Amino acid sequence: MPAGPRWPGHNVALRRPPGLRSLLPSAASERLHAWHPGRARRWQKYPGLERIDARGCAALTFDDGPDPDATPAVLEALDRAGVHATFFFLGTQVESHPDLAREVVDRGHEVALHGYGHERQDRTPPQRSAEDLQRGFSVLDESLGVQCRWYRPPYGRMSAAAARTCASLGMSVVYWSTWGLDWERISAARIAEIVTGELDDGGIVLLHDSARYARRQSAAATADAIEVIVENARERGISLTSLGDAVSAA
Repeated sequence: MPAGPRWPGHNVALRRPPGLRSLLPSAASERLHAWHPGRARRWQKYPGLERIDARGCAALTFDDGPDPDATPAVLEALDRAGVHATFFFLGTQVESHPDLAREVVDRGHEVALHGYGHERQDRTPPQRSAEDLQRGFSVLDESLGVQCRWYRPPYGRMSAAAARTCASLGMSVVYWSTWGLDWERISAARIAEIVTGELDDGGIVLLHDSARYARRQSAAATADAIEVIVENARERGISLTSLGDAVSAA
């Protein structure tokens, strides 16, 4: 993979996936790193896609599904808003809810990998880490006919073993530039406020269509926030779309 540009003030070159011109952080992601300096160091060690070098669009992504709790409501909200998104699925959830997983694909959304289980890779033994990614990749391939292009590590935590396995499976690592803090017990209005406050061209939005690994009981508030987020983005000339489509537009 060719070397990409370097972060100012650092000697770590960011490796850019094919077809991408830049992985440089925006002002929004720089603020996020300022709040979380440990994350900045981790993401420099295992570079991935935090944003896309594209104008007029941003990627809308969801983690932890599919889940009957909120995935159906998220799909309905996306339909009403007229946008597609990328769903980072867990293999365990696909096995538990295969029809719902298929519905996501049938509605034209992009599917990517969040792992088989919800493993924090930096605390997972190397062999188990490799098996988690390989098994998750296989489940999505066998159940949905999807060979995943993207992998987002749970909690944004990578490891050398996870990075090697991603490369062997042909997947690029994806992080995010803005999120909705929607694992917390907050309202739809607050989720939308947080996302739109940081959203800009080329951003990658992280939301959740499941509360399985959250502090809240349901992810319904996320579904309720979607149309407000999409409308606000459009008012600023930003079209929300899937990660793959946003990369293609770069």
